[in-house]
Amino acid sequence: MNTHAPHIRPVIRQLDEATANRIAAGEVVERPASAVKELVENALDAGATRIDIAIEDGGRRLIRVCDDGCGMAPDDLPLALSRHATSKIDGSDLLAIRSFGFRGEALPSLGAVGRLTITSRARGGDGAAIAVEGGRVTPARPAAANPGTIVELRDLFFATPARLKFLRGDRAETMAVAECVRRLAMAEPFVGFTLTADGKDIFRADAEQGELFDALQIRLSRVMGRDFIDNAIPVDAERDGLRLSGFAALPTYSRGAAVAQHVYVNGRPVRDKLLTGALRAGYMDVLASGRHPAAVLYLACDPQLVDVNVHPAKAEVRFRDPHGARGLLVSALRHGLAGAGHRASTTVGDATLAAFTAEPAPHAWQRDHRPSAPAIRAGLDLQAPAMGFAEAPSARAEDPVAVSPDAPLGAARAQIHENYIIAQTEDGLVIVDAHAAHERLVYERLKAQAAATGIARQALLIPEIVDLPDADAARILAVAEDLADLGLVIEPFGGGAVAVRETPAMLPRLDVPALIRDILDDLADQGASDRLRGRLDAVLSSMACHGSVRSGRRMGAEEMNALLREMERTPKSGQCNHGRPTWVKLRLSDIERLFGR
Repeated sequence: MNTHAPHIRPVIRQLDEATANRIAAGEVVERPASAVKELVENALDAGATRIDIAIEDGGRRLIRVCDDGCGMAPDDLPLALSRHATSKIDGSDLLAIRSFGFRGEALPSLGAVGRLTITSRARGGDGAAIAVEGGRVTPARPAAANPGTIVELRDLFFATPARLKFLRGDRAETMAVAECVRRLAMAEPFVGFTLTADGKDIFRADAEQGELFDALQIRLSRVMGRDFIDNAIPVDAERDGLRLSGFAALPTYSRGAAVAQHVYVNGRPVRDKLLTGALRAGYMDVLASGRHPAAVLYLACDPQLVDVNVHPAKAEVRFRDPHGARGLLVSALRHGLAGAGHRASTTVGDATLAAFTAEPAPHAWQRDHRPSAPAIRAGLDLQAPAMGFAEAPSARAEDPVAVSPDAPLGAARAQIHENYIIAQTEDGLVIVDAHAAHERLVYERLKAQAAATGIARQALLIPEIVDLPDADAARILAVAEDLADLGLVIEPFGGGAVAVRETPAMLPRLDVPALIRDILDDLADQGASDRLRGRLDAVLSSMACHGSVRSGRRMGAEEMNALLREMERTPKSGQCNHGRPTWVKLRLSDIERLFGR
């Protein structure tokens, strides 16, 4: 319902500064974590080497950020609380931005919705303090201070109480602040960070030393955990002025949610659809459904190649060449994962060890109902002459010899339950899921053949005409060459329509209009689409599953060892087509510890 009377002309008014600042605060400061992010980034821009953060009641009652940066002179303090006043840029080139902050909105926005006090001293100068409460600024006054800046924000949103209703509980807000600080700390290894909540230390990262890459690795092990670094592959690639570095975890070290994905552009943490979509694409055929990769990636480029002035919170960016940025990330991840070969995460072996627990002494009824030797033998094709069993032909392997260091997966010794291969390594044993492993080997072989010979096409007797809005037709025709490489040939058909003349031969019952619209949705959301590639890979995966070693088939020693050697040579063989591990390793020391040796 239109509540505006048609005969009354609305009056245009100039908003007062306090109201304008409160509106700006709604964009910049969504919750306490947003305020912490703005203040810590200001400290980093000031060249701080140590930043101490303290919060109370999840940041509602107090946020205090202390740094040892360059500080401010007394005359600078009133300007710092003025909108669009900044020391970061001069306004001549909005693409030459090399700092976190540049809009000049954070401090006045915080002062508009809370009680803000800034105490600062530049080296060699006098200390001063200034306060603002609900947008009302008091004059600066002399104050004792160490070099650097202390910003205290009390009673956040007291001036806009409606915003308080949208905050979550203290614990949730504290966790959001901690995550914000961790994300910033992961990109600044030479800066020390501490975070205190209600008087308790909840995060600490001392400044690292040494070369940048080594310092980053140590900082990530402290923030993400040692398991992440132990199960990650280094990423280092460069193309067309873009440099990508960082660490990407093995597929078997995946997570149930996208909580361990951190992407930085020129040191700035971002949550960009283009980059997160590229991260998913890099792991496209190695993750189980519902699993998410873990990665920390740093994309560096000339500031002229990326626009960070997209959103007041500066969490989104726009690349001059978005396809180049996406392509670099996808290709670097796929190359890195392929280079990992047969590796699987160490956490898989740890979970296996956890499953081996000593059982208590059986009760009398359990002793009476133990499985008989023939029943055990039916489940184990394992050579065990000492137990009086006859040797199973399918379990015979080579005579025990020292395993070569060149054979990471060891030498096959037995097959149990007619699927699992037991192999002896120099320092333990490996258990291999033969069906899952062979499925991956066949899948990689089929993909290589498809890449070498191209995707076979099938011409349609009657071209499929898909009517689209003009903008959508132009968008999908712009990627027609890429789609043709995957077997889907489209041409303009006049107006907004496109004609589909050929489709991939391995997709005989393809719903062409639905596929076209799905691809368009991806292009609109991410700027690229892996929809067709995903469907083709799914077909190849299904073919690999049917063409691989079936569970329940007995394998000879030569066949088992041949499988192990091919796994060592094949990219991504550490996980099956569905993202599950193909093998686990138990170290001899761990096995001995299980038996108390």
